[in-house]
Amino acid sequence: MPLLRAAALTDIGRVRRNNEDRYLCDEALRVFGIADGVGGLPGGAEAAQQTVDEILAALHRQPPDAEPDLVAIVQQTNETVSILGHRISPAMGIGTTLTFGCVRGNTFKLAHVGDSRAYLLRKGEFMRITEDHSVENEARLRRAKGEVVYYHEANRNALTRCIGQPTPPEVDLISRPLVVGDRYLFCTDGVTRMIPDSEIGELVAQADTPEEALKAIVSLAVRRGGPDNATGVMVFVDGL
Repeated sequence: MPLLRAAALTDIGRVRRNNEDRYLCDEALRVFGIADGVGGLPGGAEAAQQTVDEILAALHRQPPDAEPDLVAIVQQTNETVSILGHRISPAMGIGTTLTFGCVRGNTFKLAHVGDSRAYLLRKGEFMRITEDHSVENEARLRRAKGEVVYYHEANRNALTRCIGQPTPPEVDLISRPLVVGDRYLFCTDGVTRMIPDSEIGELVAQADTPEEALKAIVSLAVRRGGPDNATGVMVFVDGL
């Protein structure tokens, strides 16, 4: 079994009255990730909490070494959150992002919906391994294919997919073989909107422990204004 060190840290920031971020950091289940309740809708915290509860419950029901069907788990979670949304906010619903991964064998398998992010530092190279599901980013990807796409600047950061939407969301699946020395970071947009990727990568590389990395990253996001909740989960791969 891979030798992992993991930590999680969240901060409400300097503006929000509530922390609507939630995280997954269960070394026994080998599941790690984050959910960021959608701002502008009621029930963001409830959506994120229900999401992490559903993920953990689904994984607890499986044998420890079973290969989880992440798409099925995410879509079942979406249905549960959607039902909760009808009760909490019949007119608007509720929503959350979800970016999480399970270590099975020597592989990290991730599922991603929304604009929270996962990064990987491997052998000195820091890379983002998820794509934001936002209006601006999806327009960019479609334009790269030759499509003509327009959007209003005010909507550039709006999500195009989330957990809690009426129809099952398309789920991005990512699989990475583990390499000794890998460092995986999951974080919400309260971090990524305040700190550029290059600087996040430097903080991840410089840290001696997952806790040290997260303290540096989250505290920097808050010092730069903390307009949103800032949350991260860090996983170090120490051995295979």
